[in-house]
Amino acid sequence: MRDVSSKPNTLRTAKACAELICSPATIEAIKSGNVPKADPLGVARVAAIQAAKNTSLLIPYCHQVPLDFVNVDCELQSDSIRVTTEVKAVWKTGVEMEAVTAASAAALTLYDMLKIIDDSMEIRSVKLLNKKGGKSDYVAPEMQLVRAAVLVLSDSAAAGTRTDKSGKAIVERLESFGLTAIEYKILSDDQHELRQELLRLADTANVDLVFTTGGTGLSRRDTTPEATESILDRTLPGVSERLRSFGQERNRRAMLSRATAGVRGRTLIVNLPGSVNAVNESLDVLLPWLFHSFAMMKGGGHEERVGK
Repeated sequence: MRDVSSKPNTLRTAKACAELICSPATIEAIKSGNVPKADPLGVARVAAIQAAKNTSLLIPYCHQVPLDFVNVDCELQSDSIRVTTEVKAVWKTGVEMEAVTAASAAALTLYDMLKIIDDSMEIRSVKLLNKKGGKSDYVAPEMQLVRAAVLVLSDSAAAGTRTDKSGKAIVERLESFGLTAIEYKILSDDQHELRQELLRLADTANVDLVFTTGGTGLSRRDTTPEATESILDRTLPGVSERLRSFGQERNRRAMLSRATAGVRGRTLIVNLPGSVNAVNESLDVLLPWLFHSFAMMKGGGHEERVGK
């Protein structure tokens, strides 16, 4: 199975359909209630719901997804029955297989219940209609227009006694989204030095995004939040709250982080933890959705953008 433990929960939806071709006489038998095996449409709906909830038992590489909603519609046409299913879940991975499996199970159930009166039936066109949720919903802005900087706060890295991994992990993740960090610097854990660097990046270099890593804990030299807060025009508490919440589910010490986030002018500044594992987890939460802030700061709205 694919490891999805690092992915955040989002609302996932999917719709699928299946079509059972049958004779017009079979359609009339269903409408008149003259099918020997009772109500095929009602049983098919129950079968679809049951199949959706048990997809991981049928399809080996599917994850077990706690479903929040399954809907099944059976539409009678002149010579066919069209089954449409919709599935929803707030989870780490999509529910398209649950929707497709539900549609397939409904069609198979209809076939089983109707074969006694129609041996010419054929199941056709089992397909996914659409899906939403996760990164597939997001269309990134023109990333080549975004100027980013990465600041590493570490006395040992600044002194050359430790190799930086966290800052480089941020740079690599930004590059995966088509964004090149125009500045990457290693600073000592000095509050005044960081404050001056943040002011320069925001007010002179006109950087759009600054990630800091390190200096967010409780040691006497951990002053990154203080330096950041001293120059912010507005804070973004939701960012730091989400990072701590996500981190706490994976490491009980995440609650000790004092990282903050906010905006100075049109520069977004986000504090990340110092460890490379915590940095990668934080970026899993933030990207690419954090990029929506650039459009907002330029006067854009909150409309949901759906990817292809």
